[in-house]
Amino acid sequence: MTDDQTGTDHAGTDQAAADRTTADHIKAAELSCPACGELVYPEEVFCEECGHRLTDAPSAASSGAGRPDEAIEQEPPSARQRAAARPCTGCGGAAIDADGYCERCGLRQPAERDHVEIELPAPGGAGGRPVVAAGASDRGRRYSRNEDALALTAHATGIAAVVSDGVGSSQRPEQASRAAADVGAAELAARLDAGEDPEDATRHAALAAAAAVAALATSPSDAPSCTYVSAVTRGGAVTVGWVGDSRAYWLSADGAAGPGENGASGPAADETGAGAAEVSTGDMAELGPSRRLTEDDSWAAFMVAEGSLTEAEAEAHPNAHVITAWLGVDAGEVRPHVATFRPAGPGTLLVCSDGLWNYFPAAGDLAALLAGGPGGAGTGPDPAADPLGAARALVRHALDAGGRDNITVAVIPLPSPASSVPRLPAQSRDIPQSTEQPR
Repeated sequence: MTDDQTGTDHAGTDQAAADRTTADHIKAAELSCPACGELVYPEEVFCEECGHRLTDAPSAASSGAGRPDEAIEQEPPSARQRAAARPCTGCGGAAIDADGYCERCGLRQPAERDHVEIELPAPGGAGGRPVVAAGASDRGRRYSRNEDALALTAHATGIAAVVSDGVGSSQRPEQASRAAADVGAAELAARLDAGEDPEDATRHAALAAAAAVAALATSPSDAPSCTYVSAVTRGGAVTVGWVGDSRAYWLSADGAAGPGENGASGPAADETGAGAAEVSTGDMAELGPSRRLTEDDSWAAFMVAEGSLTEAEAEAHPNAHVITAWLGVDAGEVRPHVATFRPAGPGTLLVCSDGLWNYFPAAGDLAALLAGGPGGAGTGPDPAADPLGAARALVRHALDAGGRDNITVAVIPLPSPASSVPRLPAQSRDIPQSTEQPR
């Protein structure tokens, strides 16, 4: 039995227990601000987008009462200090509290993690080197902070990417996702540089990330948690690892999509075997048409795998996106799924959070977005020529579709635009170029 199979069994042996255990690992039901329609929560006094007063109760700032999440550190100290030095974007007031809220009107101020972009240049000498991978992460339109995290790094023979999505109902989810992404990417690069097999490195990196997230807990009731997905390229192969429902996709350069991967009705990919993530990792399955490479640890996926519901029925169920595996001190034994593939031709390796795939779950639809939309008009950014442009475009499509969650994507074109550029030793590599932009 593979690790992929045992991970599913561990999470879903008892459906009722899984439902009870994971019921909290889903974002809360949404309420809307009557003034601007943005997401609000029952305990909030002001809308965090427009500043509209939601109740007649005094604000936490004016009453001296602490916010329910007052212990949450949303930004590094330097970022908080910079935000506090700027006047409120709503009323111009100068008093901004440690959590980034105006003490006069209650409006949340833009945070530097609201929108993040990363480019990973090819190793080499001076400027002008091609970008071999890029990523973007955005807060979205509905949530008050970005609880996703992204990490990109080069290793001796390829690239490693990690995307993590903080579980919104847990404590300090943004810290959990940041720890998972940073530790996972660093562990991947170190192990691959040391010559470790990509599957072993992927598995060990996921477990190191899990330990880092578990270490954030201060008590049984304080359990930051997140999902995790990684992808590494090495030679002509791609290895992915995951826990939870963040995903990895293969998007073929020719726009072709496998069965069930074009968003149309028809057999699902995993019913035909063409898109099943539960492959024997030793087989190094060939990647031709666009397809999903991961299988969600979710209630919906479990019910489909058990044959209890069709995919359409499971996705329509209120419990569809309840996750059955995650990283955190309350996650039990973490068993990462790992699979290896070999692309048969050029394409794009996409790693993303559910803020993107909730709107575009089919690999064919994602490929079409980069090809200019349905029908492949050819006006979309070419990932091979502009990885950051492709990442930006995917984030923009999710925002335009509603942006109801944080959105994070990593784009790795294959073959690499820098495949002919010699690799530098680990100590000589560049740090990915990152920009964090308040919005």
